[in-house]
Formats: sequence, structure tokens, C-alpha cells
Amino acid sequence: MNHEETRGAHHDPDGLDAHIAGLPYGVMSHDTIIRGPGAAAPTAQPDPWAPEDVVPSAEPEAEPLRGVPAHVGNRPPTYPPHPLGRPSLRDADAFAPFSPVVLLDGAQIGRLTVRAASLRGDSHNWEGSCRQDAMAVTRIGPPEAEMLLLAVADGVGSALYSHVGSYQFSRLAAVYLDREAESIHAALCARNENELHVLATKAVAGAAAQLRSDWARASQHQPRPYADQDYATTLHVLLIPTDPRIRDRVVCSVGDGGLFVLREGHWEHGDPDDGGELLDTRTEALPHAYRSVKATLLRTVPGEVLLLGTDGITNPLTQKDPEFGRRLADAWGGPEVPSLSDFLWQAQTRAKTYDDDRTVICVWEEGA
Repeated sequence: MNHEETRGAHHDPDGLDAHIAGLPYGVMSHDTIIRGPGAAAPTAQPDPWAPEDVVPSAEPEAEPLRGVPAHVGNRPPTYPPHPLGRPSLRDADAFAPFSPVVLLDGAQIGRLTVRAASLRGDSHNWEGSCRQDAMAVTRIGPPEAEMLLLAVADGVGSALYSHVGSYQFSRLAAVYLDREAESIHAALCARNENELHVLATKAVAGAAAQLRSDWARASQHQPRPYADQDYATTLHVLLIPTDPRIRDRVVCSVGDGGLFVLREGHWEHGDPDDGGELLDTRTEALPHAYRSVKATLLRTVPGEVLLLGTDGITNPLTQKDPEFGRRLADAWGGPEVPSLSDFLWQAQTRAKTYDDDRTVICVWEEGA
């Protein structure tokens, strides 16, 4: 429409007066005043439709942007704090190009709350290679013997397909442990660590046998022959009964990484009988270079935080400088469980020389 056609004799330059007069009552806010040049501002008028006792609320403050993840030490790591390249379909296996840089998960089951994150490490971000860590959060067993299952796996850096090994072991081990769930639950209730060791070893061996068969069959259509060491990965599984009356938990482990417990503001190894050397089995890896699965019982109380992680998180927790552990203790030991986004940002706390992939799952338990 041509604006010249709307000009009238009452100095309404754009026809706005007529337009506003034709609007239904209430469309224009009472404090939205349109005036011509030189017009005096009208005095404020009370709103006859406003409730008498309503006081306008203050505008909510905007949440501050998280920005670059925090770091410990005097300087941040040399690597940039964000992902760079990624594998191409033309120069990688079929799995790596579709592996996301970050996995984020969580759950609330009864009194248990879970936060989980798996992050591509600084060195892999820089190289543009895929994340070799994996994780799983699920439930196993029938209702009367149900357990929360949390798993983390760390593919060995030098193994060609370790990212495949970690991903598939973390899931298939859960399937085989589910088949033994009733027996595992009974052994937990009886605090029978030897039986738990037997059951965990049986389940993981079953998963390993199936995966080796699957991988060997798939390799027949690939130029490279199958080799166990190409899929090497660690594995740690934490089983927690969802019945709050059962206070025992079990960690099933192969390789480095493992479990920590946050008690009274301090991180402790989940296996006090190891004298601080929990899961110090750096040479062990699935599917071939391990003797058996270690099963460790521990008893916890509400208010303690359980942390299951790969060595990308457990190694900096044990460094001589306590700043890294103190930051996470402050973040995760408070009265409130962090949101998923907060947990991810906190889990990204950086430390020089610790540039590996990082997978961490934390569990909080509400008191009765």
C-alpha cells in the first residue's frame, strides 16, 4: 500500500490513529502511547481492569552463559576447548564418522538419581578422531530383583577398532548380566563376593565370546583379518539394587578406571581393601587380555555420591594437586543434584596433561 493514500487532514502521518481506534479494546497496552511530534506525554491512568492486590513481578535474571569449561592449574591446557574435525566416511570405518563428540544421559529411579556424560578428550578433539569411550545406563532383572546398571568402557588408544569394542561391550555385557540378574541379586543380598565374581566372569565371558564371533564373521568382508587386540577395551559395571533396603552394591571390572565414593567432601576409592590401588590392572583389556572379572562389594548410605568413570576422570582425581577433585566435590557434593547441562559443563573441567576421553557416571541417593 502507498503511504500517500493514507494521509488525512488531522496530521496523522501514517494513519495510525484511525488504525488504533479500530482495534478491539485491550490490544494496545495502556503504556504504549503513539504521539505526533511536539505532543505532550499524557499522564498515567490507572488500569480499571487490573486486580487491586497484584504487584508486578520483577523480570527474572538471565542465566549466565557457561562459556569455556573451567580448568585447574595456573593455565588452561594448550589444546583448544572445543571439537575440531571428525572422521570422514571416506577414511574411517562405518562406526567412527557417526560417533558423537558428547553423550549425555540421566535417570531418576526411586530414590536414585543418575547423571552421565561421555566426552571426547582434548587430544581426540585436536586430531579429529572419534571418541573411544562408551557408557550405558539401564535397568536389569525382574521387579523383585531389579538393579540399576551403569557401565563405562574405555577403548585402548592403540587399538584400531577400540571405539567399536567399548560401545558394544558396554551394551552386550548388560544383556548377559541381565540373564544372571536373579542370581546376582541373591548373591548381593547374601554378601557373597565369591559368587558375584563367578557370575560376573561368566556374563562378561559370554559377551566376549559372542562379540568375537560377530567380529570375526564381519571381518571376512573386510581387507583386514580379525584380531582380538583391534577391539581392546576396559569395562566397569556398577550394579545397584533399586530396593532401598539393600545397602550393598557391586562393581564388576576389567582394566583401569573404576569407582570412587564422595564421603564428607572427600573422594575415596570404592575398594578400601585395595589400599588405594583399586583396579590397578592397566595391562588388562577385553576381549583377550584379561584373566577374570573382578567383583568388588561396597556398602553405601544416602548422602554419599558414587562416581564410576574411565581413567580420563579417575586419573586426575588421584593427582597430587587436589584442586581437580575439590572442584568436582564442591559441584557434586552439594544439597542439589545438578541438572544435565550443569553436570556436563562440570564434567568438562580441564587439567593439563589429562587429555584423554572422559566418561563419568554419578549416582545420588535421597534419604528416607
